[in-house]
Amino acid sequence: MAQAKAVTVIPATISLFTAAPLNRPAKKRVAGYARVSTDNEEQLTSYEAQVDYYTKHILSNPEWEFVELYTDEGIGATSIKKRDGFNRMIADALEGKIDLIITKSVSRFARNTVDSLTTVRLLKEKGIEIYFEKENIWTLDSKGELLITIMSSLAQEESRSLSENVTWGQRKRFADGMVSLPYARFLGYDKGEDGLPQINEEEAAIVQLIYALFLEGYTPHTIAKRLTDDGIPSPGGKDRWMQGTIKSILTNEKYKGDALLQKRYTVDFLTKKTKVNEGEVPQYYVENSHPAIISPEVFDMVQAEMKRRKTAPNRHSGTGIFASRIICGQCGGFYGSKVWHSISKYRRTIYQCNNKFKSEEKCGTPHLDENTIKRLFIKAVNKLLTDKVEILANFDTVKQMLFDTTALDAEHDELQSEMAVVAEMIQKCVDENARIAQSQDDYLRRYEGLVDRFEKAKRRFEEVCNLISETKARREKVEVFLDNLIKQDGLISEFDELLWYSLVDFATIYSEDNVRFTLKDGSVILTDCLNHNKLA
Repeated sequence: MAQAKAVTVIPATISLFTAAPLNRPAKKRVAGYARVSTDNEEQLTSYEAQVDYYTKHILSNPEWEFVELYTDEGIGATSIKKRDGFNRMIADALEGKIDLIITKSVSRFARNTVDSLTTVRLLKEKGIEIYFEKENIWTLDSKGELLITIMSSLAQEESRSLSENVTWGQRKRFADGMVSLPYARFLGYDKGEDGLPQINEEEAAIVQLIYALFLEGYTPHTIAKRLTDDGIPSPGGKDRWMQGTIKSILTNEKYKGDALLQKRYTVDFLTKKTKVNEGEVPQYYVENSHPAIISPEVFDMVQAEMKRRKTAPNRHSGTGIFASRIICGQCGGFYGSKVWHSISKYRRTIYQCNNKFKSEEKCGTPHLDENTIKRLFIKAVNKLLTDKVEILANFDTVKQMLFDTTALDAEHDELQSEMAVVAEMIQKCVDENARIAQSQDDYLRRYEGLVDRFEKAKRRFEEVCNLISETKARREKVEVFLDNLIKQDGLISEFDELLWYSLVDFATIYSEDNVRFTLKDGSVILTDCLNHNKLA
């Protein structure tokens, strides 16, 4: 008979994970992790309870050595990137400072399955265990990873559901016309007692100044520089204004009391990444949603002026009172300032065509000094003031014909109805295809025909909206011009910068005896460098 084999077990003496002696009487270094995802009072109470509980729980165990309680307050868990307490805890664990991490549940640890499993496996490789108290999961246990996968997936789906509920709630508020602003960084409004925007008069004055300066000819860059030089803080509380901020204020419909809602939307609930809404989700335009700082007419004037500057053949400049407001009658380019005899006693500033020497055939238009331009303007304004009564009477006669939008308003309503009807037909077409078996070729022809019909109506609708806005802007521009004309009592003897900005669109230089001032009402006054003038 074969002799039985004798097997002697030689127990492990060092840790598989840390290489530390197993028989060394050492306490387990334990850390806790607590997090809440919002800043409301109820959640803060939960956060404080977690902190108190885990601190006492770890300290009460004689076999444990308390390392630290790591915390994140008011931070979401769908990504670990912005959780400073969490990231510091993991770094300390990987440096060998922690043996065990205790936390309330998988959802408190992470609601992203990938992040959760990646972190658990990273710590597991170093022999660091995590205990999820609610689910009673120890990650070094053989069943731990399977349970973690299941629980993390459930937590992630919970996040998705919560995100979708929040999104639905936001869109429901949008559909109901409820407006909310980022008040901390939105100039001109405070949150009222009823939760709606109310005007902050001090900040509203800055908004009105921005609009006025733009209509006077300033660029967003020069407006930003002026506000910075005047020591006015930006909406974000910065000392320096950026031209992008000025453009945003000049184009934001909320300043005229309306609100376009859902300009951006969240693409991924995990990353919280957002993008500009280019038609992927519905938008809602609410008229008269809150008090206006800028009248709709002035707002439309600014949009029309922005469009004009973008499409103008020459780049607009707002560096001085005559910048981008004097045009060469030969080539259509702007006049710019040039300094002659800059280092001598004969130094002077003149204005000439910027394209004068850019081609072989140079422009023959004359240069003018600042005093000559001002003198020509005085002559033109006095001619205008002489004919003031006749101009006002003529405007009253023709204004209804020039600015009537009745036909456009009717077409606007018809197109709006057409789009609503066709959109419903498209939806019905899609629903029927989902429910009823049919030829897909027939379905696609019908579907594409309806989409083409909708896009055609939409393009014309946008054109009509632009025409209505431009007509109203022109009317407001002319009425502002006439209002300034009425206020001017008697002829002028000195150059008035305010009158220059309020009455003149631009001056065109053809020759010394042919200088034409195009006024904001569209009329033209012809004058010259001599002592006579006449109406063109």
